[in-house]
Amino acid sequence: MSRAGSMPPVEAWLRDFAAAVRARDYGRARAMFHPDAEGFGTVAERWSGLDQLHAEQWHGVWERTTGFAFDLEGTTVFADGDVVVAISDWSSEGVLGDVVGPRRGRATIVLAGDPELRAVHTHFSMVPGTQA
Repeated sequence: MSRAGSMPPVEAWLRDFAAAVRARDYGRARAMFHPDAEGFGTVAERWSGLDQLHAEQWHGVWERTTGFAFDLEGTTVFADGDVVVAISDWSSEGVLGDVVGPRRGRATIVLAGDPELRAVHTHFSMVPGTQA
């Protein structure tokens, strides 16, 4: 596996996914994932497939999130053939009623495909001590 500093297709995927989160565009995000993708995160112990991902991770989180973005300059990318792993910090604002506060986290995203990259696994979690 080789380590690459920055890869334009991966950066484009991260930008597009962040835009989907900000717009709460679940259809756009689903198209960026393999139908059988699996993963876990702060609010979902483990999910299998896009229906569970949407129900257990995306819907509950995205509806109370604004300003989601990846730290593209700090992203690490590992590539081996048509499999790519992106490791990135992210930031957003969490919305709880009338209160909005900063939220930071990290993500590991496994992408596969040639020429179109689709996520086959994600792990999104907040930095320890970050308020949901």
